Amino acid sequence: MKQYPVPPFPAQPQSIPGSSADMKPQPDYGEDSYQGSGRLAGKRAVITGGDSGIGRAVALAFAREGADVLISYLNEERDAHEARRLVEQSGRRCVLVPGDIKDPAHCRKIIERCVSELGGIDILVNNAAHQATFTDLQDISDEEWDTTFRTNVHAMFYLSKAAVAHMQAGASIINTSSINADTPSPQLLAYATTKGAIQNFTGGLAQLLAEKNIRVNCVAPGPIWTPLIPSTMPAEKVTQFGSEVPMKRPGQPCELAPIYVLLASDESSYVSGATVAVTGGKPLI
Repeated sequence: MKQYPVPPFPAQPQSIPGSSADMKPQPDYGEDSYQGSGRLAGKRAVITGGDSGIGRAVALAFAREGADVLISYLNEERDAHEARRLVEQSGRRCVLVPGDIKDPAHCRKIIERCVSELGGIDILVNNAAHQATFTDLQDISDEEWDTTFRTNVHAMFYLSKAAVAHMQAGASIINTSSINADTPSPQLLAYATTKGAIQNFTGGLAQLLAEKNIRVNCVAPGPIWTPLIPSTMPAEKVTQFGSEVPMKRPGQPCELAPIYVLLASDESSYVSGATVAVTGGKPLI
């Protein structure tokens, strides 16, 4: 619990969507710690936002558990190629698909690429997200609100719908929600609202897909040290990031990956419609 960096951190402003390589300290993706045991052997996974942050840690863990991976990302080429290197170094195939998931046609293309290049799809991880910080409601433009919902909610619907058409019994969808779904930060109004929608979507879709034997769950992270933080938050928030939770530090991406592995694996065959909190000791309401 105490092996990872604690604040204060250096001020390190970045432009959206941010770069993992420019973060200080560097996020831990599990490169030197995650040991696989074949729990996802032969499975094919799509991970949105898999170039960095939580998505990269999940891609690495899935690969070390025996899965081939398609990584969807916006335009972060340097991070995406590093993520692919880690997956391929683990002995698995990795397909990179850049593009904007706000576009429903691009979402369908992502699933089509997975099916055509990896031979099918067994796991969908809806992880990519957009957020921005505002202290006044009047500062949130219509375009900003629309962008947040199209990225965080609409894309999840497009991708899930396209993926289910190709999924077999035993498949799994895992959505990334947030502690903000239960205890919303007022400065992240649009983002927090979408995270509540993601949690609700997860519960409803789990019931809808039960007859197909497809499970749907979500993970609710607390403060996690990813490029989204220095690229979307004020410098003073970044320097103290994670200090507000009982563990007094942010989580590292590698600390979430095992939860995604569990939810993707056949070991969680009776788990669907669940929200798993990974919040550094701060309980969900």
